[in-house]
Amino acid sequence: MKKLLLLLPSFLLFSFSMKDSGLSKKEKKFAINYLEQTRDDLQKTVSGLSEDQFNFKPAPEKWSVKECLQHIAITEDGLWKWCDGVIKAAPNPGKRTEIKSTDDQIIKMISDRSAKVKTTPEMQPDKSNYTTALDALSAFNASREKLIKYVKTTKDDLRNHVTESPFGSVDAYQLILFISAHTNRHTQQIAEVMADPNFPKT
Repeated sequence: MKKLLLLLPSFLLFSFSMKDSGLSKKEKKFAINYLEQTRDDLQKTVSGLSEDQFNFKPAPEKWSVKECLQHIAITEDGLWKWCDGVIKAAPNPGKRTEIKSTDDQIIKMISDRSAKVKTTPEMQPDKSNYTTALDALSAFNASREKLIKYVKTTKDDLRNHVTESPFGSVDAYQLILFISAHTNRHTQQIAEVMADPNFPKT
């Protein structure tokens, strides 16, 4: 019994450090709020649109609102699969020194519509299984709800899972911010389509 009591402080310290190895409360709150905000902004932007409005294209080479939604939905799943794979791989904290971008810089970089980026072939709207704009929106909302739940409940140490990306080394937490910023990027694109002078009134 005496030995058990002597071991108890060490056990409690170990348990606390293990519990505290994940994200800070501030990091969790920020990610959750950003995921919810970008979801809600998208929902508000497309709420009440007609089929003609969903399908309107400002130019033959530009995407319609429907195509933007298809891309958002398919990319939401693709980016999460990438992130999930990084999280399930062995942690590599030694790679943290290779991360050059801050969280804010990642968000700004992905959200910045002045920098045009061509998506990968598998993320093109015509590669999605969503036949209508509302199908795509529903699929996006379901995926986003799962991601928000994950961030709320996870104890994973997302900062110590680092991977390479087209814009340098990032950690898994930054990939989650990337997913949210990607939604913001294409919500802006949808707003640009809707601002076209030829956009249908109804």
